[in-house]
Amino acid sequence: MSLRDKHLAQRIYLLLGGLFITSLVVSNLIFQKFFYWHPFEVEIFGSKLFEISVGILPYPITFLITDLISEIYGKKRANDIVVVGIFASLFSLLIIYTASSVPATSWSYVNDTLFNKVFGNTTIAVFASMLTYLFAQFIDIQIYHFWKRVTKGKHLWLRNNFSTWFSQFIDTLTIVSLLCFFGIIDWENFAGLLVSGFLFKVIVALLDTPFLYLGVYLFRKRFNLKVNEEIDLL
Repeated sequence: MSLRDKHLAQRIYLLLGGLFITSLVVSNLIFQKFFYWHPFEVEIFGSKLFEISVGILPYPITFLITDLISEIYGKKRANDIVVVGIFASLFSLLIIYTASSVPATSWSYVNDTLFNKVFGNTTIAVFASMLTYLFAQFIDIQIYHFWKRVTKGKHLWLRNNFSTWFSQFIDTLTIVSLLCFFGIIDWENFAGLLVSGFLFKVIVALLDTPFLYLGVYLFRKRFNLKVNEEIDLL
């Protein structure tokens, strides 16, 4: 690979990293709002199917990006992005904590009460969920590369979905548990939210598979990569 192509690959890697970090941080900031999507009138454990946190919307993007980075750049580069995401989350928590510590003016559109209501639980919940997120992402990467070795780089759909489903179940289970533990939602909604959240992520994982195929195809075509070949960055 030419030096010019390596520089291009490096820039694309940084762009993917930026999208990953943005999706991660935003999902941790907006998670307290819940929305509904009722394609079917089904109730599970007393809760309607797909009544879930808006934080789930950008979160699956992080798994798509780590799968794409794993496929093209390798396991180490995917793990590097996850670690950077953790530091970005910690830094965002520091900013939120600082902002909540300073008093609002009398004419401020957002007063202290409103600010703390929206972001007050963020510091505790995000800090607790970061360990879960770190664990889930590393599991996703490990399982992805396990299936990549077993299939010798073939059957992209298999490793994409199997790695995401397993890691997302662990993530959903822990996140819903934390939301209940910190009193953000009632325990009576635990089972329904767990099933809804996991099924939603399964559907999203299936839907994002064509995008992963497209991304891998474009990378391989642009950089003349063979099946199972990875880009070695500078």
